[in-house]
Amino acid sequence: MLRSFLVLAGAAVAALALAVAGASGGSSATGQFPVTVVGSNGKVTVTKRPTRIVSLSPTATESLFAIGAGPQVVAVDDQSDFPKSAPRTALSGFTPNVEAIAAYRPDLVVIAYDPKGLSDALGRLGITVLHQDGAKSFKGAYQQIRQLGKVTGRDGSARTLVANMKRKIGAIVADAKKGRQGLTVYHELDPTLFSATSKTFIGQVYTALGLKNIADAADSAGFGYPQLSAEYIVSSSPDLIVLADTVCCGQKASTVAARPGWDRISAVRTGSIVRIHDSIASRWGPRLVNFFRAMSAALDRLRS
Repeated sequence: MLRSFLVLAGAAVAALALAVAGASGGSSATGQFPVTVVGSNGKVTVTKRPTRIVSLSPTATESLFAIGAGPQVVAVDDQSDFPKSAPRTALSGFTPNVEAIAAYRPDLVVIAYDPKGLSDALGRLGITVLHQDGAKSFKGAYQQIRQLGKVTGRDGSARTLVANMKRKIGAIVADAKKGRQGLTVYHELDPTLFSATSKTFIGQVYTALGLKNIADAADSAGFGYPQLSAEYIVSSSPDLIVLADTVCCGQKASTVAARPGWDRISAVRTGSIVRIHDSIASRWGPRLVNFFRAMSAALDRLRS
């Protein structure tokens, strides 16, 4: 079934090889407090530099460590599997336990979802909460990273990280304009054939690379995450298949090729099937660059 974190994230390779380490290493905390930012839960004021951060957002966890705020993080949720050095716990961002979160004595909690009034409950305990919902655009993703920089005293590192991401993605996109127009793509969220259209954060990656998303025409409800039929995918015969269900569901080129009738799909015939780690394809943080790189490499192979 479609995993909720993929739907809500909007969105999605090699392990992180970004020059994020440069942004995270050796960056001293800067910035003046108090500081106020606007999150999904409205205006949030952080009165002093936090030293006990709890992240219940896998994307925020990656960004916090990328900007050098890792030493300030005391706990992350059970879905925050990157970086490996993050203090992973049994805390859940989907079914949160307020008492368990409060037990870490956090001075800042970052969340991606706000189930059952979590932010209000923590607020009543005097705990500052920053809710950063799934980014709907690259601009929104960059803004969230800069926000995390402000509230952690890592503003300079955050700005450097965003600038590096923009530069690297810009170069990849510019190169993608060279002879790749008109190619089609199918992004698979899980083996039940849920996909992501161009309206989603994931889909915007493909749009930026000049790819035509076969899921767009099948999204009659306009939800952004339609469930396609095998017949539709086979008849669309996409030039590129991207599997974002490799970890959860063990999907790979051989399992796709073994599906009835899928041997007629262009991507299967040419071997243009890309396996992306589920977490990279479902998050909107620093590893967005990795997503672009993987797609660019796949398109290079397809073009050659």
